Amino acid sequence: MLSLLSISSFAQMPSVKVDNVKGEQISTSSLLDDGKPMIVSFWSCTCKPCIMELDAINENFPDWIEEADFKVVAVSTDDARFTAKARSFAAGRGWSDFVQLYDKNQELMRAMNVTVTPQVFVLDGQGKIVYSHTGYVPGSEEELIKAIKKIK
Repeated sequence: MLSLLSISSFAQMPSVKVDNVKGEQISTSSLLDDGKPMIVSFWSCTCKPCIMELDAINENFPDWIEEADFKVVAVSTDDARFTAKARSFAAGRGWSDFVQLYDKNQELMRAMNVTVTPQVFVLDGQGKIVYSHTGYVPGSEEELIKAIKKIK
């Protein structure tokens, strides 16, 4: 199942602290430093649709990056007990081209009003949310690159 959300014209990437792949705390506002649009995907180790969607994005990423300059941010919503598992899981899936964040206290998840995974957002280079969907059906990842290409 895939559902699109209407996006408020003022919805922005919030500034909260999360762990990066090295275990260092960073502010999510630092993701905007390079001005690149981004796909932000919330996932967990136990969410099969999340993994399917991130695998599909990963598979398409080499072609997509030739069409548009953007980044993918994979946000694990697994709590502190499962952060190590989530890190090794992401490494095992080959998601090394993604910015990997670990929202072990679900602060970013709450700040972006994510209640179910997978939840995916497309943000412009200033952090404005321009597209969002919940759920995953094979092929729906194509909507993400379409949204990225529309950003000028």
